[in-house]
Amino acid sequence: MAWRSRSACVSRRLALDDVTTLLSLGPGQVGTVVGCSGGRGLMGRFAAMGFTPGSRVTVLNNYGRGPLLVLIHGARVALGRGEASRVLVRPEGGGHRG
Repeated sequence: MAWRSRSACVSRRLALDDVTTLLSLGPGQVGTVVGCSGGRGLMGRFAAMGFTPGSRVTVLNNYGRGPLLVLIHGARVALGRGEASRVLVRPEGGGHRG
């Protein structure tokens, strides 16, 4: 494990303050993928669907239950709520629905 200085950890934490999950974005909101979490299979699935760091994602439908419909790289993708909760995004235009 690499050793990091305290200031590097603090600046990293501050950089993640405005990061939320894809699940918390409302319809029409846009975010940039920061990262994903999950096992090997799920991470491979995310990569195959285009959920890579730096990708822009637009939420098309999020009714608060059931799957989310998102637009990423020009493709519409339906994600289960569990999957969407594992995609970290930085909302564009500030704030998130929470």
